[in-house]
Amino acid sequence: MHAELQRIVDTVAARVGRPALIEDRRQRVVVYSEHTGLMDDVRRTSILRRQTTPEVIAWFRSVGIMKAREPVRTQACPELDLLPRVCVPVWHQDLLLGFVWFIDADGAMTDADLATVTEATADLSLALYRENLLGELASQREAEAARTLLAENAEARDQAVRSLLADGAVAADGPSTALVAQLVPARGQVLDEVARIALEHSLVATRRWIGAREALHLVRHDHGVLLLRSGGLAGRATPDAVAGRLSQALQDATRGLATVLRTVVGVGAARPRLADAVHSCEEAVRSARVGVQLPALGRVISWANLGIYRVLSSMDGRHLDLAGVHPGLERLLRDDTNQVLLETLEAYLDLAGNAHATAEQLRLHRTTLYYRLQRVEQLADTDLKDGNERLCLHLALKLARLTGHYRPDS
Repeated sequence: MHAELQRIVDTVAARVGRPALIEDRRQRVVVYSEHTGLMDDVRRTSILRRQTTPEVIAWFRSVGIMKAREPVRTQACPELDLLPRVCVPVWHQDLLLGFVWFIDADGAMTDADLATVTEATADLSLALYRENLLGELASQREAEAARTLLAENAEARDQAVRSLLADGAVAADGPSTALVAQLVPARGQVLDEVARIALEHSLVATRRWIGAREALHLVRHDHGVLLLRSGGLAGRATPDAVAGRLSQALQDATRGLATVLRTVVGVGAARPRLADAVHSCEEAVRSARVGVQLPALGRVISWANLGIYRVLSSMDGRHLDLAGVHPGLERLLRDDTNQVLLETLEAYLDLAGNAHATAEQLRLHRTTLYYRLQRVEQLADTDLKDGNERLCLHLALKLARLTGHYRPDS
């Protein structure tokens, strides 16, 4: 990531023909180009110490750089040995990320130069955003430890926990729960870097809410993982509450992104040690994937509440064969005009074959219900009085939901 920022600052400096320096929003030096020509003490101090003085920070803030959305020309300040500058603020949506600085003692930077710099801020904002996140909450060592915690090797996971405890990255070992934040791409769209930045922003915001030392996070291609030290959570910060908070953060961060259709959070079951959280993560991943296929289940999907989908989600594609579970139901699914029959059958089976309860739930006359069930028996070549048939039909319906062959909610 730092190499990308170096490439950007070198490119910008070359295009405008003068040295450039990038600071984060706290005015700590992130990266700078080769410096030749006129330089004041403030610039020298910034490069040598990688930060400027409180007096200089206060002076720049007094001229409005923290609120500026366009380039700002600042005057000289002899008391601080400060030459005139051009400051280009870098924003990501409503978040100020930092500044690109140029010494402009002779006022020679043109509007064309400023336009060149402004064009580069799109790429710069993405790179600087990730740099800021890594610097504030997730060191490279911590990220590597989080990846190791999700590996198969039990010895490596134990070592990762020991390292995290020694570094103070987590408060203590103990009961741990994994949450998985899944981005669902819009039809025909591919998740881009902006979507993944929004995902990481949501994970970091949730960590801040519960306390950074109570969780670890990791961003993968289309989902993020939050490993909670659930034994250390207090008060309202239960795993379910954290999942709700993460879900809302995802909604806020991805609102307006064309590549993201919706978001889902999967919650695994708690494990007694952080080194065992990998198993909770597997459950959270599968829960989130079920939620992707079944929007009616909501935005937060708990492994504990998945029922039969716990079994179905563990099956690979070779076993997801509807005809193999019940060929009659597979025939019913081929014809869209059978939708109302399928919905009636599912309600009947969900209510354990209770005709009275089914008729009430669907607001049907009992005679209409019996007629529909009879049609199901005829078309699917089945007998609803047979318990084994009811089991196979029920399983096939849930499998059809999971594979997308049956979408009553759409």
